[in-house]
Amino acid sequence: MRSKISKIGIIGGSGVEELLFTKGFRNQTVETNFGEVVVREGQAKGKTIVFLNRHGWKYTAPSLVDYRANVSAMKKAGVSVILATAAVGSLSKKLRPGDLVILDDFIDFTRQRDCVINPNDFFDLSCPYSPFLINKITDAAQALKLEIEPGVTYACMEGPRFETRAEIRMLKKLGADVVGMTQVPEVVLAAELGIPYAVIGVITNFAAGITSKRVSGAEVLVTMKDKSSVLSQMLLKVIEAL
Repeated sequence: MRSKISKIGIIGGSGVEELLFTKGFRNQTVETNFGEVVVREGQAKGKTIVFLNRHGWKYTAPSLVDYRANVSAMKKAGVSVILATAAVGSLSKKLRPGDLVILDDFIDFTRQRDCVINPNDFFDLSCPYSPFLINKITDAAQALKLEIEPGVTYACMEGPRFETRAEIRMLKKLGADVVGMTQVPEVVLAAELGIPYAVIGVITNFAAGITSKRVSGAEVLVTMKDKSSVLSQMLLKVIEAL
């Protein structure tokens, strides 16, 4: 795979509307079967980078994001892999706000989203996140002397509301480690289109009932912005290794 990777897709989530190395990238409009998507394209570490703001430049709520358009735009732009960031809530006191995690599986609780491009296709999701890219992220964290928790299972909820305490108790019993609102169908569509995909997750908050503190969107954005520099460094290391 190494010799084939010359164009890399990056999807930035909430609070990661820009990375240190994407400043100066040029805007480009990509036409897809699901509408136009604006991406930013430029160079980093000798590779062509296509950066996409998951929520759009005016911010679209997770349940309303056109994931099919976003991932189709990446495919049409010719990326060989996709690296993404995600804000996630912790289901235990072991994973604390500010911690970094690597997702390797998910549980889907979304209800109203278009999750595939071709409803007649069957495709495997036994390994939704690319082990190759996960290894590169792990290596990057080690090189930068950053702690990152591997093997994390993500529960994807419909949103935009946060979860109840009962829902969080249920998710813990089902084996989830973190919760969020954006991975499905993004990771599913990447698999359908044959694009290796991996995510660096940032713990932004404790989920409902884990502590007595209430959950807020402001807390999520503040934590993600605080980690923007670290995410930029990690992604640059991964890009360099691909």
